Amino acid sequence: MSKIVLFNKPYGVLCQFTDKQGRPTLADYVDDKNVYAAGRLDMDSEGLVVLTDDGALQHKITDPKNKMEKTYRVQLEGEISDEALQALTTGIELNDGKTRPAKAKRIEQPAHLWPRVPPIRERKNIPTSWVELSIKEGRNRQVRRMTAAVGYPTLRLIRYRVGSWTIDGINSGEFVILKGKN
Repeated sequence: MSKIVLFNKPYGVLCQFTDKQGRPTLADYVDDKNVYAAGRLDMDSEGLVVLTDDGALQHKITDPKNKMEKTYRVQLEGEISDEALQALTTGIELNDGKTRPAKAKRIEQPAHLWPRVPPIRERKNIPTSWVELSIKEGRNRQVRRMTAAVGYPTLRLIRYRVGSWTIDGINSGEFVILKGKN
């Protein structure tokens, strides 16, 4: 039977088990070294990382051909406009090509949000806003590049969902173990 680990990755943690530079890694939080991350989150992103010991499942999660949806909760610099939200839903032209259409909507700051260490930079005269963005591809730093392309830099990025799995009930730095199908 497959093992699935849902880990709520804190800010500043690498999505790997070792680092020659001594930075925090998955090994500092997840004690099972027989699982591997199915996809990555940048060091400066937070939220759900799915780990598994099942290579076929890992491939299913990460292969863009499978179009597994991933949902992010994103704090932006500025009050995002309706035009920017619309642009995100139709696809954004990036330096590596146009993105697939995304689902994008304005949301309130997520409830039960843990403090980020270090906190985001805040400017007195510039408000922030939150959006929920769902994509079915996973280019390098894609969400950050998409929001910047529409004029709203990302301040905080939290992956909330991968497929049907979420971080609901999992505190930052903690994980839960599920049993999958063979």
